[in-house]
Amino acid sequence: MFSKKYSNLLFTLIMGFGMSLLMTLIITFINTGMDEQFINRFLKAWSISFPIAISAILMVAPIARKFVDKITKSS
Repeated sequence: MFSKKYSNLLFTLIMGFGMSLLMTLIITFINTGMDEQFINRFLKAWSISFPIAISAILMVAPIARKFVDKITKSS
């Protein structure tokens, strides 16, 4: 198990992994179709999208968290 202090980092990595994987897989399929080179195209695109997704989550998450705190109320 991991220490609770790493929960934000782990969330970022898991979310970035899942979202970039799914989106790259679907977008690669839509744009190029399924053939013998699909996996190579997908892996190349995913190797670029994964670090971008991690960076985006690290930048957007704090802003989104503050916004959600402002538009929601405690019960």
